[in-house]
Amino acid sequence: MKKIILMFIILYGSMAFAGKATAQEEEIAQLLLNVEKLSQFKQILSDMKTGYDVLNKGYGTIKDISQGNFNMHEMFLDGLWAVSPTVKQYGRIADIINDQVLLVKEYKSAFNRFKSGNMFSATEITYISGVYDNLFNESLHNLDELTNIITANKLRMSDDERIKAIDKLNTDMEDKLRFLRSFNNSTSVLALQRQKAMLEITASKAMNGIN
Repeated sequence: MKKIILMFIILYGSMAFAGKATAQEEEIAQLLLNVEKLSQFKQILSDMKTGYDVLNKGYGTIKDISQGNFNMHEMFLDGLWAVSPTVKQYGRIADIINDQVLLVKEYKSAFNRFKSGNMFSATEITYISGVYDNLFNESLHNLDELTNIITANKLRMSDDERIKAIDKLNTDMEDKLRFLRSFNNSTSVLALQRQKAMLEITASKAMNGIN
C-alpha cells in the first residue's frame, strides 16, 4: 500500500513539474516573440525617422532654392521700376508731346473761327465744343500714361515694354490729331457751304429788290 501511495506521489509530482515546465516554455516563447516584435517596431520607427529626416532636409533645400529664386525675382522686379536713359531719350516721346501741342493749338483756333463765323447754331457750337473737350481729355490721358512710363517707381516694365507702350501712345496721339484735322476740315467745308448759300441768297434778294 505504501508503495502504491509513493508511486502516486512521484507520478503527480512529475506531472506537476511537466505542466510547470510547459508553462514556462510558453512564457519564454511569448517573451521571445514580444522581443522580436519590439525589435521590428524599433526598426519601423528608425525607418520612419530616417524618411522624415530625408524629407525635412529635402524640404529645407527646396525652401532655400525657392527663397533664392524669389530673391532673384524680387531683384529683377525691383529693377523694372527704374527707367533707363534709352527710354528717356526715345524720340517718340518728343513726337507725342509735339502732337499734343498741335492738337490744342489747332482745335482752339478752329473753335474760335467756328464760333465767330456765325455759321452754326448754339446747339451746333455746343456739339463741336463737346467733340473738342473729349478729344482734349483723351489726349491728356495719353500724357498721363506717358508720364508714368518714363517716370521711375511708377510702373514695373522692361525697357522693351516701355518702348512698345510709348509707340502705342504715339500712334494713338497721331490718330487723334488726324481725327481733329479731319473734323476741322469737314466743319470748315460745312461753314463755307453755308456762307456761300447765304451769299447766294443775299445776291438773289438784291437782284430782285428784296430787302
